[in-house]
Amino acid sequence: MHTRHSTQSTTCRLNPRAMAIAALTGTLALVLAAPLAARAADIYPSKPIKLVVPFAAGGSTDIVARIIADGMRSTLGQAIVVDNKAGAGGVIGTEAVAQAAPDGYTVGMATVSTMTINPFLFTRAASLPTKLTPVANLVTMPAVYMVHPKLGVTTLDAFVAKAKAEPGKISGAVPGLGTLGHLLLASFNDTLKTDIQIVPYRGSGPALNDALAGMVQLMPDQLPSAMPHIKSGQLIPLVQASETRSPELPNVPTFKELGYDGLNQLGISWFGIVAPKGTPAPIVKRLQEAAVKAAHLPEVQKRLKTVGATASNMDQSQFPAQIAQESQRNKALLEKLGVKPE
Repeated sequence: MHTRHSTQSTTCRLNPRAMAIAALTGTLALVLAAPLAARAADIYPSKPIKLVVPFAAGGSTDIVARIIADGMRSTLGQAIVVDNKAGAGGVIGTEAVAQAAPDGYTVGMATVSTMTINPFLFTRAASLPTKLTPVANLVTMPAVYMVHPKLGVTTLDAFVAKAKAEPGKISGAVPGLGTLGHLLLASFNDTLKTDIQIVPYRGSGPALNDALAGMVQLMPDQLPSAMPHIKSGQLIPLVQASETRSPELPNVPTFKELGYDGLNQLGISWFGIVAPKGTPAPIVKRLQEAAVKAAHLPEVQKRLKTVGATASNMDQSQFPAQIAQESQRNKALLEKLGVKPE
């Protein structure tokens, strides 16, 4: 009995001590964590940063990324290396960012498609937004709706009248089922009560080629890739989705001024930066400040203007809410179209 009592007493004496040590260790960890994070931000960045573009070189996202990267080289004082990781509609590149070390040295370009459409279009992308931290919404870009000259119309009213007079006879090109282009044309039909036949292609390139050849009569596209064909007269712009008329298309009205605000908001693309979840808050803030400053540099704004893009002036604290709101909108549109994730 005496031996058992002694063992219990020793155990009682050790438990409070062990608990005290554990509590002290936890407290020290918390106390040290903040200074360590602060020091990491103080020396960040100390080496080049990789900016992953989840689409091929030469597209709108790549063009914007390279313009912003050039600006951030001066605002961060480090090289920004653009790394194109195309595939699966932007999923492969976005996955690469989500899986990267959360140290601020791998970040990615985020778009309407990668953050608010792909999670409902591809099963493998469903959880990607939860693995990423929104850093900054940097650039907005209008979509423009174009028709082939042989259709014989030059205004939206004339096009809608022709479409209603010939239901089902006019076709529109989109770069795939469930893509932003698909949502744009489907919403166009729904809002303007037209019956344009939507033809999905395997990417923007083939869709644009058939639009240029007149195989399809209508195509919505982002301004940078559309402008060369508009300037050459191969395609005629009818309307643009933009808060104000683009300087590149001063005579083309916006959906907003024509009273179609829903179509206008849906057609305005944005480009931002995201980081892997778990990236320290001081580093995220440093990235955000440098990226926003870069987007508003005079030389960067000048280059953005030449491709029909504009630096965003949004309150960056609202970026996560914007992603959430547009995700719900686009999820509902995809469900309405009967598009199932694959």
